[in-house]
Amino acid sequence: MSERGTTARFRAARDFLLRHREDYDAAYRGFSWPRFTHFNWAEDWFDALAAGNGATALHLVEEDGRETRVSFDAMAARSRRVATWLRDQGVRAGDRMIVMLGNQPELWETALAAMRLRAVVIPATPLLGPADLRDRVERGRARHVVVRAADTAKFDGVPGDYTRIAVGGAQAPWRPYEEAYGADDRFVPDGPTRADDPLLLYFTSGTTARPKLVEHTHTSYPVGHLATMYWTGLRPGDVHLNISSPGWAKHAWSNLFAPWNAEATVFVHSYTRFDPARLMAEMDRHGVTSFCAPPTVWRMLIQADLTALRTPPREVLAAGEPLNPEVIAAVRRAWGVTIRDGFGQTETAVQIANTPGQPLKPGSMGRPSPGFRVELLDPVTGRPGAEEGEIALDLSARPVGVMTGYHGDPERTAVSMADGYYRTGDIGRRDDEGYVFFVGRNDDVFKASDYKISPFELESALLEHEAVAEAAVVPAPDPVRLSVPKAYVVLADGWEPGPGTAKALFAHARAVLAPYQRIRRIEFADLPKTVSGKIRRVELRERTAAGSSAEYREEEL
Repeated sequence: MSERGTTARFRAARDFLLRHREDYDAAYRGFSWPRFTHFNWAEDWFDALAAGNGATALHLVEEDGRETRVSFDAMAARSRRVATWLRDQGVRAGDRMIVMLGNQPELWETALAAMRLRAVVIPATPLLGPADLRDRVERGRARHVVVRAADTAKFDGVPGDYTRIAVGGAQAPWRPYEEAYGADDRFVPDGPTRADDPLLLYFTSGTTARPKLVEHTHTSYPVGHLATMYWTGLRPGDVHLNISSPGWAKHAWSNLFAPWNAEATVFVHSYTRFDPARLMAEMDRHGVTSFCAPPTVWRMLIQADLTALRTPPREVLAAGEPLNPEVIAAVRRAWGVTIRDGFGQTETAVQIANTPGQPLKPGSMGRPSPGFRVELLDPVTGRPGAEEGEIALDLSARPVGVMTGYHGDPERTAVSMADGYYRTGDIGRRDDEGYVFFVGRNDDVFKASDYKISPFELESALLEHEAVAEAAVVPAPDPVRLSVPKAYVVLADGWEPGPGTAKALFAHARAVLAPYQRIRRIEFADLPKTVSGKIRRVELRERTAAGSSAEYREEEL
């Protein structure tokens, strides 16, 4: 197939979703994945939309007020120069390359350049330390690393024969990335890119175990995130702000593939300490039309004066963990718009979502994304069709937006894709209209007095109280009930930890929860999180099992 034909098929699929952006039924019934034998998103799509296109592709605002704007046309030319230069440094098709950069133009340039070279990118957040990097170099078999000059010392104790490239002031033996800007922008690929060639190797965030290594191809993320584009509601010309750390899958979802599939501007405001007032001021000043943030950020935002944002975005979204209904209500009151949840994983694009223009149901993640057939597998029989069960994707007509598997771990891959279903490990329930409600992670749901407890439901109830900024519920050992719900609570500004606050929260829980769901123990403490911001419940469960003298017990108050 010619390049023109490939581009046209991709554009046709994209435009179909844009036309039906508020007609879910038509989009779900009529969408079919464009499937390719050969496809290179940088060459076949980005270059096509960038040619002569002076619109802003990337807009960065630093904490000190400095701004960088890069047009689509300039980004394409820059990435071709970088690809030419990286090839001169020895980067070849199939080589593994760790990219550990912040929100800076070089991150996007390198991503596009790697695609052109058919190199395999291992994204890494700059927050990683030497031990994590050693694991990535060893298990990822990295042959090249591209990092900020400020982070080069982290590799001093990381053995390996890999090319060292530094951005922003390289010192020998590191090679200066800036040399790439003098290279030829007339890049010619060494050969065709097969659609199933590997493109990305993601180390998962590791909330319960050692990080898995998730493999994606040149279509599973670039093409798969057409579904993510549909969920976000992005249109050509939009300005999209997504708060996510480079190195994690959501950054690629919403700071690369989804917005540039839609021909929207990627907008980033960098900061060292989260400042809601400054963030909203920048959103107003630069006309942000679409805003996506993890639940942690939303929970911090509602502690501030949301009415300071004079022109709220048209689309507001949340992903990463389920968003509690009371947060959605607070934003709706202040901005007049409703946060739309989306559910996906590093292993996939967005699987289930509340899409634009559709009725929302409190607590629901929405309905299956176009191109995905979602089933709930019975926890006993493993068969589809359960009202409540493990969320799974039907692979019989394999959706494009699903990983190849766990790299180097065929046994784990086989388990996750057994019997023709990709199994998410998350439990959900579905109502008569096809809306899916999150119950909890398979390993988070627990029993108390033989009743099944969903931590998410209890956490949502606690967050209704003005004293609670964040909460996480885990099982605590109990001689009578086997286990009881224990809440770790981060207090909102103006509240102090102590028996009085604990007593108020116990009373609130009794008032809003069923008797079997009641919170029986409370501890005021910061929540341990992964570098991507997800709560490490496994650590909280271990801490609880070990016992704590800092907790308050309902029966003692």
